[in-house]
Amino acid sequence: MEIRFFQLPQHNDSRGNLVAIEAVKDIPFDIKRVYYIYETEQGVVRGFHAHKRLQQALICVHGSCKIMLDNGTEKTIVPLNNPAVGLYVANNIWREMFDFSPGAVLLVLASEHYDENDYIRNYKDFLKYVNEEEGEPT
Repeated sequence: MEIRFFQLPQHNDSRGNLVAIEAVKDIPFDIKRVYYIYETEQGVVRGFHAHKRLQQALICVHGSCKIMLDNGTEKTIVPLNNPAVGLYVANNIWREMFDFSPGAVLLVLASEHYDENDYIRNYKDFLKYVNEEEGEPT
């Protein structure tokens, strides 16, 4: 599975640091939805879903967390701990977010508006869906 990080442009001076994000220029899609996850208790795991169409850019803007990505055949765990580095998550990828540090804030930029029909929330359904997408028998 290809893991795609992207470096966000930083503007640093004696006043502090600023990161600006532009759709299509800094991330590979138009941004239609923005949300963030924060005050996640120790030991809590978030996510447990995939999307049929939606793409995401994940940026841990404060603290750190880990992201487990699963394409149906392989899994990998990716740490996020730099507010100027984002992780691209394509559609058809199961994701789980965990190991949030105290005070962590995970910013999510999404390519689509919220649509419950785009979610795959059951792991067995996800495996069936990705196998069908690849033309493999289920």
